Formats: sequence, C-alpha cells, structure tokens
Amino acid sequence: MAIFIIKYYTYDLLKMKIIISEIPKEGLDVQLKEAIDSENISSPIIAQLGIEKLETEVIVRGDLVAEVKLQCSRCLKDFSSKLTIPVNVVYHPVEELKGEDNYEVRHEELDMDFYSGEELDLSNLLKEQLMLNIPMKPLCADLCKGICPVCGGDLNIEKCNCTITKTDPRFEGLKKLLK
Repeated sequence: MAIFIIKYYTYDLLKMKIIISEIPKEGLDVQLKEAIDSENISSPIIAQLGIEKLETEVIVRGDLVAEVKLQCSRCLKDFSSKLTIPVNVVYHPVEELKGEDNYEVRHEELDMDFYSGEELDLSNLLKEQLMLNIPMKPLCADLCKGICPVCGGDLNIEKCNCTITKTDPRFEGLKKLLK
C-alpha cells in the first residue's frame, strides 16, 4: 500500500506515475511511503522528493530512507541497516537518443536518465536508487574481525588458537631458491 502527500498537485498516484505535462511551474513536493517487493528491503521506502520541469528536462531531487537486510562480508552474519540516500536525477526524453545505436555514458551523465511518453515512473526511480546504494561489501560493524580462515570460528565472539601462516601461494616457488 502506498501513501502519497502532494502539494499543488492532484493526480491518482496509485501507479506512482507523474504526468510530465501536468507538473506546475513552481514544481511538486512529493512525500512517498512505498513498500517494494524485495528480499533485501525490510521496511517501506520513505521518500521526500521535489520535482521540477525545465523545458523537456525533469529534475528530481530529495532523499529516500529505507531499512535493508544485509549480510556482513567478513563474519557472514545477517544484520539490518538504515540507508539514507540523496536523490538528484535529471530525466531527458528518450527521443534525444534517436539515431544513435550506441550511446556511451560519460562520467558527468551518471545522474541522468530517460523517460518516454508523458509519464515519469517514480517506483523505478526508488528501486534503482536503492539498489545502486546498497554497499558492495556490507559490514555489521567497522571493527568486525570476521571469521577464522582455518576453523571458521567467529573472531568477534572468541579468539581461536589456530596458527595462520600468511604466505602468498604465488611465491611458493621462490622458497626453493632460498634453500
């Protein structure tokens, strides 16, 4: 179930779509609370967005907040984390790309997207921004010690007595030269 509060704008957003031609000159302030069907998201996404239209461009700025379920990349424990994500995306009409078979995105265009027709789908924006901002190597804590590579014990709970030799296997052949 989605909850929407919109100032200066009356439109049925049950599909979370905005009609671009109906965006007023002063823009829109949109507050959303949307549950997205994903195994990683444990709470509804809450977003406060400002939407402006400048000629054919649509600019979306604001923040979104979501609670996500992650697995620590060091100790493999499941944990929850609250993500606060700034949103700053400029949408251009997809017609600008016509005639180009291959389009290479430049670094300064990473916050750019395209819309087709007269609708802007906010649900795609929320999902995309959330997925792009989930950490690649999530940590349950900055000082997480991880697991022992020998016995597999959690080093955050107990210190094991395993001896770890830190020899790079690529240099094993060089040991013979030292003898």
